[in-house]
Amino acid sequence: MSCICQRPRQMDIRKGVVSLATGAGAVYLLYKAIKAGIKCQPPFCSASPICIARLAIERERHGRDSGELRRLLNSLECKQDPYTRSMILHSITRCVYLLESEASACTNDDITLVGSMLDDKDNSVKIQALNTLKAFSGIRKFRLKIQEHSIKVLELISTIWDSELHIAGLRLLNNFPLPDFVHPQLRRVMPALMEILQSDYILAQVPEDGGPGPDPLPGPGTTPRGRSRDSCHPCSGPSAFSRVALCSVQVQAIRLLSSLAQKNDLLYDILNCQVHCNFLNLFQSTQPGSLLFEVLVFAERLSEGRSSPHYRAVKWHYNEQSLHEALFGDDSRLADRLLALVIHPEEDVQIQACKVIVSLQCPQDVGIRPSCPPSHSCFNNGE
Repeated sequence: MSCICQRPRQMDIRKGVVSLATGAGAVYLLYKAIKAGIKCQPPFCSASPICIARLAIERERHGRDSGELRRLLNSLECKQDPYTRSMILHSITRCVYLLESEASACTNDDITLVGSMLDDKDNSVKIQALNTLKAFSGIRKFRLKIQEHSIKVLELISTIWDSELHIAGLRLLNNFPLPDFVHPQLRRVMPALMEILQSDYILAQVPEDGGPGPDPLPGPGTTPRGRSRDSCHPCSGPSAFSRVALCSVQVQAIRLLSSLAQKNDLLYDILNCQVHCNFLNLFQSTQPGSLLFEVLVFAERLSEGRSSPHYRAVKWHYNEQSLHEALFGDDSRLADRLLALVIHPEEDVQIQACKVIVSLQCPQDVGIRPSCPPSHSCFNNGE
């Protein structure tokens, strides 16, 4: 009887020992997995701002490179998924800004590698590649190499309607002078740049469900499909967050256009570019001061350019809805907008508005065109 009673006890003891051994083994395996996970970090996790800052401090102390930037560039060459590529590029951008000596030690092959990411199918990868190129463009020796990607950047800006991509691409283009060989491409994308500047009027046409966006961008003198020439499509008003992003896009676009307006061979293409009928809304005092200032700088450069002897030597013809007619045509209300901005709360805007008014004090024959009577301005003839 006692033997029968002891057997269940022995079986319980054996089960307990087996369970204890199994549990200990599981804990050990879990420990090994966690330890291996800590040692095997993804290529970008150590490139957080804090980690990179520490690397920069360590280099200052010990005078040696961390090798972090080179490691990231090498990992970019490996086959990665779009998210990983995007994060690696983001980390490279941080390293370029914080590890200046390591960034300066990079080569043109590294720039070519980053530039190749502009052909990626994923837009987030394109955006991060643009940001990385902008970071490298702060190093003088890489600027010529980065300029080789200008045409590709212009193509992306003009064919992909994405505010983040527009900001990244335009910031890059504004960071160095564009070479002359890009001018033919600039003429082709000028309508797109003008549409980006007038993004307020396009947002209302973008479907909420992510469907197709606005109609294809029109060329100078053409009418967009399904829209009458006399119609206007003001935006009903984006959210505060999107408004900030929109203003940033517009500021970058107007800075690029202002720079191009100083090129004699591009001035007419800009002035003859088609704009919306309410283009002068960009000069309203309710616009952000940063945008107003850039728009006024743009207007001043256009006014000075069209008044130059070189430009006046040719009799130019402009389309009815051209930028020239919106700003300097017979029916333009630019003068009224400028007078309102003279009392703007921000001093920079006031001063720039006065500069535009002064630039409009030009000879009467500037506005003469074969098909149109002379342009008139309320600032002329001593008024």
